[in-house]
Amino acid sequence: MNEAEADGRIEVELPAGDRLAAVLLDLSVPHEDVNELLSARSVLLADPVLRELFERAVRVLVADMGTPTRRRPFPPLPAASGVAGRWFHVYVYVAALPHVLAHHHGLGIPPEVSRRTLADLGRHLALHRRRHGSGGLSARHWPGYHFRGELYQLGRLQFQRSTMRERAAASATALGLDHGPEDPALELHIPDFLGPMSPAACDESLDLARAFFPRHYPGERYTVAVCGSWLLDPQLAEYLPPESNIIRFQRRFHLYSDPAGPRPDDTAPIGFVFGNPDLPTASLPRNTSLQRAIGDHLRTGRHWHVRTGWFEL
Repeated sequence: MNEAEADGRIEVELPAGDRLAAVLLDLSVPHEDVNELLSARSVLLADPVLRELFERAVRVLVADMGTPTRRRPFPPLPAASGVAGRWFHVYVYVAALPHVLAHHHGLGIPPEVSRRTLADLGRHLALHRRRHGSGGLSARHWPGYHFRGELYQLGRLQFQRSTMRERAAASATALGLDHGPEDPALELHIPDFLGPMSPAACDESLDLARAFFPRHYPGERYTVAVCGSWLLDPQLAEYLPPESNIIRFQRRFHLYSDPAGPRPDDTAPIGFVFGNPDLPTASLPRNTSLQRAIGDHLRTGRHWHVRTGWFEL
């Protein structure tokens, strides 16, 4: 749905004062960011251009709530939008909160699942601060999936309602399975800051997903999980022991390749493992087996790749 199709009758409210502070804490917003978000609210609403863009962004975000989308872009901000512009997207998600909570409630989704899912906004603010040393939100579009009822945190992993798409379906067909590109599939995501990705934790998440989606989305039959990540790069087996969490996670998947070959992406593992994708290769620490694997591989002139795979649930 484009902006013109968004329902202008949707009420947009941005809480203030103690109410806003309470919402920010519920969303796990880092305490270092709370005061600035409280003070910049009035700056946003006092600027007629930013206020109009803010209300439009909220309406576009929450329109046809629950319908999976590839991405719902935000309107571009004026170049000199200052502190209000830096927090603009956080305010949009705060204003969308009542709408997604009502959507969850209508589906019978437990409050603790809603809370843990939407608290991922705070995790992304923490990632920005770790990387840049200041407040802000880097992956501005990503929490939109959470705040539209498309993605859920279930234990250690996140699950996004999606479809098989062409290459995953072709890979499954080559193994004699009957899966089409438009068949429902759950995209699996591995968030940082949530402890080890142990087999037991992943098994628990998968069990939760197997129960969650038939209960709350009975019209959508999810039988396959799909994941695209540098964590699925088979080159990691050259450095990590077979019993490591990452290698055991890889063994769950049937990998498939892009016809153009594996896609190099050195910044993804550097950002995930070291906190900043722009760190120079020569300076990467070697304190853990994973740090040594990522850095030593790059220092030989080789690259890491994002690989995609699937498995049946």
